[in-house]
Amino acid sequence: MCISVLDPDCEERAYTGPSGAPREVGGAEQWARGAIASYRLRAQPALVLVDGAVGLVLAPRGKLSRALKFTIKDGKISQIEVITEQSRLKQLNLAILTG
Repeated sequence: MCISVLDPDCEERAYTGPSGAPREVGGAEQWARGAIASYRLRAQPALVLVDGAVGLVLAPRGKLSRALKFTIKDGKISQIEVITEQSRLKQLNLAILTG
């Protein structure tokens, strides 16, 4: 993902554990560095609609492991919701976008 599509103050909220409390990361550069490091070892992301919002999913070996849901404001991604908890992943309405 090109950093130019991220709002400089972009926030990530990662829902990765059973507590339901999100882990938050602020700033486009910080998020991009973490995303690059994290996704180098994973499956190719697919562009999708996540509950009607633009997002990405990762499904290594066909098993959904992560969904990213983007909030877009003024043409830039202003918030990224990361979902990894299996119970939440099963509830998402996903639609693959094709070019």
